[in-house]
Amino acid sequence: MQGLNLKYVNEEYDKNGCLTKFSLNIPDNYNFAYDIVDEMARLEPNKTAMVWCNEFGEERIFTFADMKRYSDKTASFLKGLGIKKGDMVMLVLKRHYEFWFSILALHKIGAVTIPATALLTEHDFEYRFNMAGIKAIICTGEGDVTDYVDLAQKKSPSLKYKIVARGEKEGWVSFAEGMEAASENWSRPQGSEAVYAKDYMLMYFTSGTSGMPKLVGHDYSFSLAHIVTAKHWHNITPDDLHLTVAETGWGKAVWGKLYGQWIMEAAVFVYDFEKFNPKDLLSKIEKYHITTFCAPPTIYRFFIKEGMDGYDLSSLRYATTAGEALNPEVYKRFEEYTGIKLMEAYGQTELTVLIGNFVGDTPKVGSMGRPSPLYNVHILGENDKEIPNGEIGEICVSTAGGKAPGLFICYYNDPERTKAQWHDGFYHTGDTAWRDEDGYLWYVGRTDDVIKSSGYRIGPFEIESVLMEHPAVLECAITGVPDPIRGQVVKATIVLTKSYTPSDELAKEIKDFVKHQTAPYKYPRIVEFVTELPKTISGKIRRVVLRDQDSKK
Repeated sequence: MQGLNLKYVNEEYDKNGCLTKFSLNIPDNYNFAYDIVDEMARLEPNKTAMVWCNEFGEERIFTFADMKRYSDKTASFLKGLGIKKGDMVMLVLKRHYEFWFSILALHKIGAVTIPATALLTEHDFEYRFNMAGIKAIICTGEGDVTDYVDLAQKKSPSLKYKIVARGEKEGWVSFAEGMEAASENWSRPQGSEAVYAKDYMLMYFTSGTSGMPKLVGHDYSFSLAHIVTAKHWHNITPDDLHLTVAETGWGKAVWGKLYGQWIMEAAVFVYDFEKFNPKDLLSKIEKYHITTFCAPPTIYRFFIKEGMDGYDLSSLRYATTAGEALNPEVYKRFEEYTGIKLMEAYGQTELTVLIGNFVGDTPKVGSMGRPSPLYNVHILGENDKEIPNGEIGEICVSTAGGKAPGLFICYYNDPERTKAQWHDGFYHTGDTAWRDEDGYLWYVGRTDDVIKSSGYRIGPFEIESVLMEHPAVLECAITGVPDPIRGQVVKATIVLTKSYTPSDELAKEIKDFVKHQTAPYKYPRIVEFVTELPKTISGKIRRVVLRDQDSKK
């Protein structure tokens, strides 16, 4: 163990070993790819960085030296195509190991990485390409994703380079051929091409309830803020093999498959699968002796539903969860099977771990935990006033002393939405909670209407926009309704045009329509036809009324 992270952090603990203070020392030219990955390759070149396998039995093991070499070659390849500092590059690579080569290469070049899920379709890509000014995309060759990209490119003038991994396609550059042919002699850029800690590094599209998805921009300090994620929430040590289930298109992937884990000098485990099967995942934990594990509550629910008997999970020493509220029954059942207490936490695409049950804490079942010392967290009521324990308020982060590392820079090219959530010295999360006498926070819900289903964040506006394209739909509202497996499922409440009448056949047609127009995970699993929707005086649909009605059914 080299203690690579120690020069970046200042930490203090209480007598029980719980973290009480945490701050970061960030050099002006800090860059995760050079200062963590390449440094690990220098200090411990043969140490395992990643164990990768897929559902077809293929397996690859990469050392830190391998990661340096492949990222250097990828950087040479991409620069040779014409990608330079500041360019916007989208990665749609599922759980392929090419994702890690690519994101490190883009960090080295200073290009901005924008990961996205392979579930997107033509309209999703078109909006994202044009909103972000995407110059290049590195994309999986599996499925129909490249077809959707080709269709979207017709209305996306900024997209110049299309690179395909895992396959070949006319009009696309082969990642494998280009990377293998490229030089591995790469030097850290200097002068005008130098990359700095305050430069844009990473962006994610995130859904809201009004307007199309926002683009969250992070700088290079974001990676160091994940020391809290890995060390103090996941409880990572250099001897661990950590598995976070997330697909690389989602922000949770870099939380658990990259930054904090490698800063802690641990190895990450990646299972590249197409469709989630709880038995397959349990068998991988057993076979590869996974030591630390993180997944949304939905995954744990499936484990318990399908049964965990017959699997040797003795290698597992620590488990964490986030993404949606944790049901106490799931917590208890998992502890009965494994003896492990699930350590819940809360964060956002705009942040790192904001609130958590950290190492050394005694978790309270159902609580998100306590605020991370990295952030100055408040529970605010009206007029941004702090409210007493036990009362429900909005979770906010004070920025009066400046932006903490890990907090986003802004919503890219959207000053109005940035100001709407970040004003008067506070970043407003849009989530509500109450605080107990011990400082633990208990989640209540969104101040807006974002749906959380199986760990996905789904914005109603996107689905409503698609529904309104169907000739049968006059008006509609999308809400989330409770579901014992997924946490929530999407429900569409629809007012039909005069030429249509409600039927099961029409409901199925509408579901299929949404599936083909946008990412399939967004389609409404429940469709209800009504004669009118509840509205405010100004004509805005009141989704809260629909949710209340569903809760009473």
